[in-house]
Amino acid sequence: MLSEWRREEERTHRSTATDICPMLTIKQVSQLMHVHPNTVRRWTEEGIITAYRITPRGDRRFREDDVSRFLVRFRLNGGDPREAASRVAIRQAVA
Repeated sequence: MLSEWRREEERTHRSTATDICPMLTIKQVSQLMHVHPNTVRRWTEEGIITAYRITPRGDRRFREDDVSRFLVRFRLNGGDPREAASRVAIRQAVA
């Protein structure tokens, strides 16, 4: 039962009380990456960067450590978000 709940949680990317860590808003992430907030929204919809929906309205929040890893890869790959996302996903799968 617990494993089913975990899979559902991962699929929907909803945050829980056990996931407490520093979270960033779309505005903060877009400023860090020097892109428009709509670009960050699009990247979340395309699965390039993970966002967590935290309110019934569906506000997005980003884990600070996820964004940090993504930023490193984003800058190393000359600003290619898809390449950065694939490397972050590989790293998370190994961890």
